[in-house]
Amino acid sequence: MTYNPAVTKSVFKPKFSFIKKAFFAGALATVAFDFFGLSVAPILGFAQLSPVKLPTSMIEALFGSAPTGIPELLHYITGLMLYPIGWMIVVRPIWKAVLPSLHWSVAAVLYGIVLWVFALYVVAHLLTGLPPFLGFAEVAWVALVAHVIYAVVVAWGLETQLLG
Repeated sequence: MTYNPAVTKSVFKPKFSFIKKAFFAGALATVAFDFFGLSVAPILGFAQLSPVKLPTSMIEALFGSAPTGIPELLHYITGLMLYPIGWMIVVRPIWKAVLPSLHWSVAAVLYGIVLWVFALYVVAHLLTGLPPFLGFAEVAWVALVAHVIYAVVVAWGLETQLLG
């Protein structure tokens, strides 16, 4: 059997391309999320997000303590890989099957709202016992905007394919 690099390249490229796109779109979106929540919102007079507090609370609720660095790692794994993969393998196929003519930005805003509900209801309330949506305090609304920004940036990166 002879080695054909063209065949090998075509077999492995889609998987690497998928991971590369998800990672880079997730990196841009995580920076946008953190930048808005940690810098822009407070400059505008709104609450400052603490993106590591929620993973810390979740780990403590589930395991009793949160070892140093683990909540930060969880925040970055979620932003860099899990949520972008969620867009690519869950949201995108549903969107394309249900409303294929809908612009990606509208689907992204809806995804951001879903991420916010997941973070502030499922994780914050159901897993950690905090009030649902943190009692709709100002930080909850900043988190909503940050999650929508995150989703729009990740979808932009994946849908416009500027990253790969």
